[in-house]
Amino acid sequence: MTFLQIMGLATRYLAPFLAANWLEVSLACLVVVLVKMVVRRPPQAATNTTITSAQTFNAHTKKGTRNVIESGGVGDDDDDVLTNLVEPLWPEDLKHLPYTFNRVSAEESIKMSREFYDKMNERRTIRFFSPDPVPREVIENIIKVAGTAPSGAHTEPWTFVAVCDPEVKQQIRAVVEMEEETNYAKRMGNQWVKDLKFLRTDCVKEYLTMAPWLLLVFKQTYGMLPDGRKRNHYYHEISTAIAGGILLCAIQTAGLATLTSTPLNCGPAIRGILQRPPNEKLLLLMPVGYPAPDATVPDLTRKPLEELMVTV
Repeated sequence: MTFLQIMGLATRYLAPFLAANWLEVSLACLVVVLVKMVVRRPPQAATNTTITSAQTFNAHTKKGTRNVIESGGVGDDDDDVLTNLVEPLWPEDLKHLPYTFNRVSAEESIKMSREFYDKMNERRTIRFFSPDPVPREVIENIIKVAGTAPSGAHTEPWTFVAVCDPEVKQQIRAVVEMEEETNYAKRMGNQWVKDLKFLRTDCVKEYLTMAPWLLLVFKQTYGMLPDGRKRNHYYHEISTAIAGGILLCAIQTAGLATLTSTPLNCGPAIRGILQRPPNEKLLLLMPVGYPAPDATVPDLTRKPLEELMVTV
């Protein structure tokens, strides 16, 4: 049969058939494609396994997500996952020790909890600092306290940078104030700016150079191994946030004052000033010192217990 004869038959019979049954034909083609995709896909592993930090970081960087995935199944592109796992941070046969707990009476527990509440209830956010020096040992002690925070798989995904150098503090202030001008004018929006009116804040951050210390809390999104591979850091953001809360308590207990700030859009520039590696992301910037003699705070109240606590 010649090509012309084939074309004639197609024009006479096939074209009218397709025109009359185009929907059914399209659905049939779609089903065939889907069946082929399922048949060609290799079977998933029956159980989940931990993926290397490098693979998970790269995969989520491409997807634009912030956190490194902590575990997942072996997929189409993960054939070499099992052979590239990094050594665990802690060995499987790590020795477990008996825990010594000094239990106190119910009365003593009530007394201790009340005293701690009274101490922490004195805490206020301070924006006016005295330049009086604070001993370095005090700063080291409160950072050690923050380092007692729990973390996913005990990876301790945090770095605390303590800045007392006046020139470095000035550089940080310049970055923050430049970004804050844009924040107040554009990024934050009218509602946010309106909600901050009672604090009487603006883009000028004098406390960044007035306070004797700046504590910068960085979360480590992953760890770096000597061979260049990346180690997973699990729950790095919430772990570092918990450490920041404990740091706040330590500052108050040490008789000092602070301000918890999250400098919007300043992280990369400040990381460059402090020469921190790319796996560290700025979470908190906290000036630490003594309140200025003429410091003021807004006349605020805290939520009552019945609005904080639900008992089931």
